[in-house]
Amino acid sequence: MPDLDAATPAPLDAAARDALARAFLPSRWDYHYARSKLSSDPLYDGVAGALAGSRGPLLDLGCGLGLLAHHLSAVGLDLAYSGVDNDAGKIARATTAAGNAGLRQAHFDCIDLSRGLPAHSGSVTILDVLQFLPPEAQQPLLREAARRVAPGGRLVIRTGLAGTCWRARVTRGVDVLSRAIGWMNAGPRRYPERAQLESLLAREGLSTRFQPLWGRTPFNNWLVVASR
Repeated sequence: MPDLDAATPAPLDAAARDALARAFLPSRWDYHYARSKLSSDPLYDGVAGALAGSRGPLLDLGCGLGLLAHHLSAVGLDLAYSGVDNDAGKIARATTAAGNAGLRQAHFDCIDLSRGLPAHSGSVTILDVLQFLPPEAQQPLLREAARRVAPGGRLVIRTGLAGTCWRARVTRGVDVLSRAIGWMNAGPRRYPERAQLESLLAREGLSTRFQPLWGRTPFNNWLVVASR
């Protein structure tokens, strides 16, 4: 199992984060969203650390605007990147932003993950996606994602976990709000349980490590890194 603290790329400074966000102009909303996420969310540094030293291309399931591709490139992880999402508008803006940034190895497609995953062998990320899927769709997605992890690759998941703590309540409230304002095209359905995640991935031949990833945020977010 890889050490999440080994070979972790250095965090970006404020000037570098702003430069990445500018790729999303002329949309002021996307620019400010990208700048805020890069400044406040520990997700991107966490994923970069989890993928450091990995081999093969990356499939990002539920990629949104593709901000992960920009961050990985900026910290020196030049992996071939494929981002898929069921929001056609975000995919179009992600494609434009990647072109603005000159990310030649980044490609995006609009795909409904509930209908199957594209062919792939390498590493896979599932970031802030699982809770928006109905329970009957979560396990098939995880199984198919695990089967696309090659030796030397990793499955990296960021998700809230089921629970009743105050962080869990805040996480659900913000996910509901994101649907209400139209940022997400689905509301939260069910947050996965840690034991079920660990058991399912073990049956697919992956060992997992769980790490809290809330940083200075109020959310009940966890980073799950699985490898063969």
